[in-house]
Parts: sequence; C-alpha cells; structure tokens
Amino acid sequence: MYNVTAIDRTIIIDAVAKLRIGNLVAFPTETVYGLGADATNESAVSRIYEVKGRPTNHPLIVHISSIQYLEKWATGIPEYAAKLAKTFWPGPMTLILPRTELAKDFITGGQSYVGIRVPAHKVAIALLEEFEQQGGYGLAAPSANRFGAVSPTTANAVRSELGKHLTKEDLILDGGQSFVGIESTIIDCTKNAPSILRPGATTKEMIEDSLGISIDLKTSNTEYNQIKAAGLLESHYAPKAKIILNGSPSAGDGFIALDPFSTPDGVIRLAAPKSNEEFAQILYQAFRLADSKGLKRVFVNPPTGDGIAVAINDRLAKAAFDL
Repeated sequence: MYNVTAIDRTIIIDAVAKLRIGNLVAFPTETVYGLGADATNESAVSRIYEVKGRPTNHPLIVHISSIQYLEKWATGIPEYAAKLAKTFWPGPMTLILPRTELAKDFITGGQSYVGIRVPAHKVAIALLEEFEQQGGYGLAAPSANRFGAVSPTTANAVRSELGKHLTKEDLILDGGQSFVGIESTIIDCTKNAPSILRPGATTKEMIEDSLGISIDLKTSNTEYNQIKAAGLLESHYAPKAKIILNGSPSAGDGFIALDPFSTPDGVIRLAAPKSNEEFAQILYQAFRLADSKGLKRVFVNPPTGDGIAVAINDRLAKAAFDL
C-alpha cells in the first residue's frame, strides 16, 4: 500500500503500469475509495466483480479526468447534461448517458447507457491523467468493498475489507480520508429532463439552481424506468450490526446522532457529528467501528432537512432495510 497524500509521480506511474496490464488499483476519491480497473479491459473488469462479489449485471461507473473525455464514452448528450458536467465536475456527481461503442456490456450491465464521473480528489485525478496520457480512456471504479457492504473511506478500510481478495500485483493507494464520505449523486440524463436516481453531495437544490428547473428524485427502479445504476437496491451500505433508525438504545447498543443529542447511560457513542456534512463524512467509519466492537445493534438519529441530509437518509434507509 502506497501513501500518496503528497502526490509522488513515481507511485502514480507504478499504479498506472499495473492498471495497463490488467491489475486492480484501489484509490481515493472525495466520496469513497474506488476499486479501479481499465474500463476497456474485460478480464480486468471481471476481476472487480469477482473481488467485490458483485453481480455482473450491475453496471459500473467510469471515471475520467476531465469533461474532454466525456464524448469518448457518451453520445447524444443533452444540453442540460453538458451544463451539469461543466458546473459540477470535478465533483461527486455521476451522469447516466447513452453509451458509445467504447462502453461495452461488461461495463454497462448490458444496458445501452453508461455512468460517467470526474472525481474531485488530487490522487484520483493524477492517476486518471497519467492513465489517459499512456493511452487509456478511463477507469471503472465501484466502491472498494464487498457487494452490499459499507463503502470504505480510508485505505485501511479497503485493506480490511478486500485484502484477502486482492493479489500481490494489485495496489491500494492511501490518499487519506475521503472528505465527502458517501457515494456520488447519480443523475439520469437519458430523457428530456434529468432525474436523480441516487442522492449525494451534489444536492437536488444545487442541480435545480444550476439548471433553473425543478427535477425529480426517483430512487426506485420499479417506479421509474428500469435504468440500472449503483446503489439502487433496497438493502445496501450495511454493516454486520443491525441498523435501527430512531428508537431508544439500551446499554451495550451503539449510537450515532448529531452532537446536541446526549448519549444514554451504558450506550456506546460511535459518532457525534456537528453538522450534516460531518455526518456524511463519518457515517461509514462509525458503521465500521460498530462492527470492530462486535456490536449487535446500532441506533441512529437521522439528520433532518434538505441538502445532503437527503443522501444520508437514503443510505441509512438502505442500511436499515430488513431483508
């Protein structure tokens, strides 16, 4: 594992060399850590599915270094989608667009659309720029965790989660803690108007302010249009501990709530964020802490309001979903 908090070109070149021959590289983004592979290499991408234990019909998001590479992957780009890309990239936003021939079925889950984003993390951008300079077109990079489990926001979490599934030829880049902490907003750009499929730190309000229109939040495929995208299952982002929203924790239970909420006697406080933004940043770390302590139940007082609170509550509802 390389520590690349300060960008070291030698490390980036080594990582790109591994990617070019089909190995996997886990790397930091501003949202969570991704498990990267050459998005045009079917055998490398198949290893992502194997390492994650992810169903192969679940599409992957392609990461590129800048908007200039968008048309290599997407076609028929609506004017509103181009405006969103110019406004919010680099940043925690994924656009679902009609695919080009470069985006094969093994990336898109067999559908005719592809998810694209430009991450806002200096290590991710350095890696992508070097990869593209050496002839690559983009990296497929879902979150670097086992399918359905808690996304990692540190390199150590990646190693703990996936270490036994990676080979000695794979690599983990340590770029510090992800500063957003939850996955990107996913926006369906395949129709005349955009809709949010998965909320994130690029909020509904931000998107509406940018475009000057009202948009829908549609997080269920069954009620919408059957477009497949990451994180739309009813159960996802879940630790081993049972997540209970609201309710009253007992002694020995874990507890996550904003700082003003007091901790009941005997309850284990896992996190006390001072803002909704900090809540998002530490949520998955708190889930992992609960599992490391062997807790059976974690009670969460969800944040209220609009903005990123909507995304946090989306992740909490999926983590708490009882299969």
